[in-house]
Amino acid sequence: MLCHPDTTLYGKKMKKYFEITSVKNEKIKKIIKLKNKNKRDKYSQFLIEGYRELLRASQSNIKIDSLYFCKNFFLKNNEYKLIENIQAKGSIIYDVDEEIFQKISYRDRPDGLIAVATSFNNDFNKLEKIIDSKKNPLLVVLEGIEKPGNLGTILRTCDAVGVDAIIVADPKTDIFNPNVVRASIGTLFTVPIFVEKSEIIISFLKKKNIEIISTSPSSNINYLDENFKKAVAITFGTEQTGLSDIWMKKSTKLVKIPMFGDIDSLNVATSTTVLLYEAIRQRKFS
Repeated sequence: MLCHPDTTLYGKKMKKYFEITSVKNEKIKKIIKLKNKNKRDKYSQFLIEGYRELLRASQSNIKIDSLYFCKNFFLKNNEYKLIENIQAKGSIIYDVDEEIFQKISYRDRPDGLIAVATSFNNDFNKLEKIIDSKKNPLLVVLEGIEKPGNLGTILRTCDAVGVDAIIVADPKTDIFNPNVVRASIGTLFTVPIFVEKSEIIISFLKKKNIEIISTSPSSNINYLDENFKKAVAITFGTEQTGLSDIWMKKSTKLVKIPMFGDIDSLNVATSTTVLLYEAIRQRKFS
């Protein structure tokens, strides 16, 4: 590993970066380990790959411990400015070759940027402040979502409609899974997100007088007939079985998305999009 103090990064002045030339380097080995949840938990770190994801992480003040780049995969020239901004916040920068970057990347088509960041944990005190600052907060509760791609897509939708917070109940996939970060395109960092047990979440929502509206194909209330202008937590369950009994029993109301074909349900990410855009239509356009 070679140190290059006060040098330039392909025409862009930088204070210092390091060059890693071997896949057997301990830092490279650690990045590979961070693809596994148990190692992410052990080190309290996770991976962020991609320009857009790292841009949103940097803008959201996520602590980026180190950044690894390979200029041969860069798509444009914007990467240089992003590297400078991340370095200015105290991150260590490493230059690696194509072989090493392909080893640490989890994408078929990498764009030359991957970082190790510190995991964050939002407690309910922060959520309470968010709720108390809003007249009619709009929350999303996700119980036991299993597929990282679905969770990441839901995070994108939540960012797009401007929900006030996301609560992940009894998670079956780690919010720091690299594929969650990827599917969310970095919106994991733009919307406040909380992880807690269902019983604690339900008790909290009841205490704050927030209605719990859940989807159920057996409901006789069309989601279009429900009022989403009030303080509400819209809840969604697993891809396989939907919401558990505790959420079905504790929900203030159950609504359904009508099906007009042979299929009896939608993908959970699609269902979330349908209900959230109806909520925003009512709140902003009706």
